[in-house]
Amino acid sequence: MTTPQRHVVYVVDDDQGMLDSTVWLLESVGLNAVPFTSGQAFLHAVDPALNACVVLDIRMPAMGGLNVQQALQERGLTLPVIFVSGHADVPIVVRAFKAGAHDFIEKPYNQQLLLDSVQQALSGGNARQSASQELTELEARLHSLTPRERDVLLPLVKGYTTREIAEQLAVSVKTIDLYRARVMKRMQAEHLPDLVGMAIAAGLVDPLKLRATL
Repeated sequence: MTTPQRHVVYVVDDDQGMLDSTVWLLESVGLNAVPFTSGQAFLHAVDPALNACVVLDIRMPAMGGLNVQQALQERGLTLPVIFVSGHADVPIVVRAFKAGAHDFIEKPYNQQLLLDSVQQALSGGNARQSASQELTELEARLHSLTPRERDVLLPLVKGYTTREIAEQLAVSVKTIDLYRARVMKRMQAEHLPDLVGMAIAAGLVDPLKLRATL
């Protein structure tokens, strides 16, 4: 029997005492807490494959929390960020939330408040991880299409009829029917609306510019 992977909470704080107490608190409820005393060390070690969040001090020497958050975004990493700070002025809080922070907690923090925020962040991480996996699988199916199948897919999900697609591609209606069946099979779509939803999720079409023919 395999052991389910535990959630990971990265804790980044240059105050060693605060870092140790936060790690102890998280581990006391069974969470896997990984400590770092600098943003650079955290960015070097962060694993995008894990279901994780980060408890991040906003004021640190060399590289502050907001800069760490920006670096994560530039790498395309979407793990939730919970900022902690003993100097939470309004402009910093606003900047943090505008940049997508999950939460902002002032030091000294209430232990239960921090634990609740971490649990919420990790629960949201599960949903994001699942959605990311589904999108990866969808993109793999799209890449499996031949160029001609993609030529049929795009007008099909935009609402064009089989006859209109045949005219656009200068082939017979029967040929388009064959390609359509192959596209549906490769994309694992039972019905046309399923295929349209996949195309929207993959960013191939704008839902506001589809014909109302479904």
